[in-house]
Amino acid sequence: MTESPPNTPPNSNSQHETIPTIPIEFVTEEEMALIEAAYAATRSSLSSSSSSSICSPTSRFQTHSRTIHSITLLSKRGLNGSSELDIEDSDYLKNPQKRIRNAQPFLHRFRRKRALSVTDITATEWCEKQMEFSLLFGKRKISKAMKAGKARHVKLEEEVVKKVKVHIKSVEDSWALKFINFITCANQLLFEGITRELPLVGFVEGIWLVGVIDELRMPENGSDRNPILVDTKTRVQDTLPAEPQSRNGRLQLMCYKYLWDTLAANSFPSGQFFDFFSLNRSYMLSKDIRERTASSGFPAKTLDDVIQYYINTCSMLPTSHDRLLLRYELQKDQSVLGEDEFAYDPDWLKRQIQSNLEFWLGEREASYTPQEERWKCRHCQFASICSGNPFPNIPRGSSSSSDHSNSSS
Repeated sequence: MTESPPNTPPNSNSQHETIPTIPIEFVTEEEMALIEAAYAATRSSLSSSSSSSICSPTSRFQTHSRTIHSITLLSKRGLNGSSELDIEDSDYLKNPQKRIRNAQPFLHRFRRKRALSVTDITATEWCEKQMEFSLLFGKRKISKAMKAGKARHVKLEEEVVKKVKVHIKSVEDSWALKFINFITCANQLLFEGITRELPLVGFVEGIWLVGVIDELRMPENGSDRNPILVDTKTRVQDTLPAEPQSRNGRLQLMCYKYLWDTLAANSFPSGQFFDFFSLNRSYMLSKDIRERTASSGFPAKTLDDVIQYYINTCSMLPTSHDRLLLRYELQKDQSVLGEDEFAYDPDWLKRQIQSNLEFWLGEREASYTPQEERWKCRHCQFASICSGNPFPNIPRGSSSSSDHSNSSS
């Protein structure tokens, strides 16, 4: 995702002598998913330190003497550590009996000891069949538009932080950094009126769900203390997206609001968290993490200590605003194409999540995208093997009608 420049944060100079320095972690949703998978697959062999990054503020926030740090895990390994399957030669397509034997729910096969991400939810809503194929045969290929969107995202992140290396030694360290990142971003929001790249970890609708909010800002009206969730999308063409993509963006922001508000209601089942992810609550965090938290007035020694700070922070947060904002900007010059301010619809959101979970839990087969939205097939890398594709003889990417290929979040 990418963002446009935020409103100028309120003056917080009066706080500069008392606000501590805390290390934080900035990762994308995809990075979070990769990190979870990589650690789950290699936990027994984690005997040496892995490299991460810790960040400090740049000029945009140097009017505030408080230092904001960010830690980014550098693990970029694939989910299974191997190259993608050859779709045409896959036993999944050739052998129906093997499909039956492997009919374990996708949630258990591909997200075991992991959380679903908001990206999982939105990708499933976009096309369940595409999600099914991407799970079985490898992730969707990264387009030029997506790469440009990520580059813009990095540039905006660097307006707030710059990275410095730090070391972690275990999956517990990795989770600790996520929670520390949340705490620091929450403090930045409360004291400066804005934050970016805030990671969320919560339990909603019976599942663990993770995500990263692009931006949270306090309303300009000083009497309103409910932060506004903002997400900025970049576009290749100077047009606003069609309804299917706008709907997908609204679903994404509503998921973030649902997670934030659940945490603000002080609803985080820590016991279930440790059990589900098979974590040691008494694990002693790495020396580097302990020293940094202690020097910032955040004396956490174990993962359980960090979780308690996380829960305490959540208990002080207001729920987010019921109005959410999607912004669209042109990739080539970052000019604003338009904004979509819309109301939170909890009933619609829960129906969407429940429909998603029916697919992930194996309660039904993957659905094809609706007939009126099958223009998406023109730009799907799995179109050649999908029986729902109405354009089997048209080369992929030959039409410009697909909004999905022309934008990036």
